[in-house]
Amino acid sequence: MKKIKTLLITFFMITVSIIMLSGCGKTGTASTNTLESVKKAGVLKIGLEDSFPPMEFRDSKNQIKGFDVDMAAEIGKRLGVKTQFVPTDFNGIILALKSGKFDAIISGMSITDERKKQIDFSKPYFMSGQIIIVKSGNKSITKSDDLVGKTIGVELGTTGDKSSQDLDKKLKEKQSKGIKEIKKYDKATDALQDLQTGRSDAVIIDEPVGRYYVSAADKKGKYTVLSEKLTSEPMGIGFKKGDKELEESVQKALDEMKKDGTLSKISIKWFGTDEYKK
Repeated sequence: MKKIKTLLITFFMITVSIIMLSGCGKTGTASTNTLESVKKAGVLKIGLEDSFPPMEFRDSKNQIKGFDVDMAAEIGKRLGVKTQFVPTDFNGIILALKSGKFDAIISGMSITDERKKQIDFSKPYFMSGQIIIVKSGNKSITKSDDLVGKTIGVELGTTGDKSSQDLDKKLKEKQSKGIKEIKKYDKATDALQDLQTGRSDAVIIDEPVGRYYVSAADKKGKYTVLSEKLTSEPMGIGFKKGDKELEESVQKALDEMKKDGTLSKISIKWFGTDEYKK
């Protein structure tokens, strides 16, 4: 009889434990719903690299500004929350998203197959591509083939970084000699500054960033943008793998912004043209 009682008590305790663990599992699943967490906190945290003008950069008052910043703020407003920006080195931005440092990436990020293995993306919201910039007066570089034996500056971890490596391989196959050196920088603006001081011969960079930088009043006449475009790249918003609720809500907001002309207004503000009517 005692044995039966002991068995019944043990069975009861095991059953209670299973129920409790099952309940904990459900709570844990709910807590991983980023959209629910964002709504509860009233804040959408966005990861970005803050030296990528005109997409995101700091102005003279050290305030974060730019196309992506305005777009993200409007997305937050349409989700009914505030938007908080979390500056992060671009080379580690995907890892930071995956570790939960912020909820999404809006940082002029090109959608690539390699990145899609690690994170999910929204539909493209902007078309970019890699261009080549040289110092004004440099007549020896007019096309990508002329970069044989030259020193190239790129931002670490960007598609400009990858494009330089692809170009090096292509040049070696075509001319049996490639790029002399690929110098990698933490910030795209640092690469352009070194180009001006003669520490490199050219910079491979995202088109909107490069054109915005060289068109600034204090930079006019100092750089030349080559007519050749190395790549054509769609930019997207990055989300943690499987974070569908947040992705769908943000995509809905983006679609509405494109339809009602909000994205066009932001485009005209930062680029002087409506990129959504091309």
